[in-house]
Amino acid sequence: MRSPGNQGVPFEALLPYAICIAFFGVSGAGLSKLRNMQNGGKRARHSVDQWDRQMMDRDRRLTGFLRGQTDQVKAPAGFELSNPWRVEKGIS
Repeated sequence: MRSPGNQGVPFEALLPYAICIAFFGVSGAGLSKLRNMQNGGKRARHSVDQWDRQMMDRDRRLTGFLRGQTDQVKAPAGFELSNPWRVEKGIS
């Protein structure tokens, strides 16, 4: 006969914890994959400063993707009209 103090925890009591941990893992992996897809298959960038934002915007205007890059010497047609600089109207 077993003593009452040596009984283990029934595994049914641990199932909700296992399900919660599994869902956290699935949602974390899904968000990581979604962020990877949004960055064109590249890893997410951290500590992006103004210069990086400016270069990423230029890359988006050149290639159509925020993280895309091109090695072509000439800019595509219409790029000269997509100037990101905002100028104020002159006083007339």
